[in-house]
Amino acid sequence: MTDQPPPWVIAIGASGAAGLNDLRGLLAEWQNLNAIVMIVLHRPWTGISYLRQVLQLSSHMPVHIAGQGQQLRPGCVYIGEPSNHLILLSSSIGGLTEDPRRFYGNRTIDLLFQSVATIGGHRTIGVVLSGSLDDGTRGLQEIHDAGGWTMIINPAGQPWPSTPESASSYHGPINVIGDVSVIAREIKKVLATDRQLS
Repeated sequence: MTDQPPPWVIAIGASGAAGLNDLRGLLAEWQNLNAIVMIVLHRPWTGISYLRQVLQLSSHMPVHIAGQGQQLRPGCVYIGEPSNHLILLSSSIGGLTEDPRRFYGNRTIDLLFQSVATIGGHRTIGVVLSGSLDDGTRGLQEIHDAGGWTMIINPAGQPWPSTPESASSYHGPINVIGDVSVIAREIKKVLATDRQLS
C-alpha cells in the first residue's frame, strides 16, 4: 500500500472590483477540482463582508470561511475574514493570522503564498489576478522557488501599474500568462497530469 500524496493547493490573490470579477469568472470555469482552493481578496477591514455569498453564486464548489485549525478538503474553496488572514498550517490544515494593528496591510496575498510555498512545495499553484500594487509578487516567487506552478492574468491593457505586471517583472519565470479561461484550463491540465502519474 502506497502513501497518498498531499493534496494540491491552489492559492489565488486579487484585489478590487476587477479582481473580484476575475475570481467569479475563474470559479465558474470549474465544476470540481481535486485540490484545495484558497483565496485572498483585498477588501475593507471594517464592516460586514459578503464575499463568501458573492463567490458562491459563481462557484460550483462549496465556498467556506476558514476557521483556525480547520481541516481543508479538496473540491472546496476557502477564504478568510477581512482582518484574519488565510494561511496554510500543514498539508490540509488552514489557519488565520489575526492582524488588529494591520501589520500585514496590503501583504495578505504574500502571506498566503509564502505559507503554501513552505508547506505545499511543488504541489502548489499560485495565481495572481487583477489588482493594484505588488502584493503577491514575492510570494509567487517563493512558490516558483519551491517547485510550484505560477500563473498570472494577462496584465496588458490595465490602465495602472498592476499586481500581475509586478509579478511578471519580478525574479523567476511565470508558467502561465493568460485570461481567466486560459488559467482555469491550465490548472485543470496540471491536476490531470498529476492523476496520470500517480
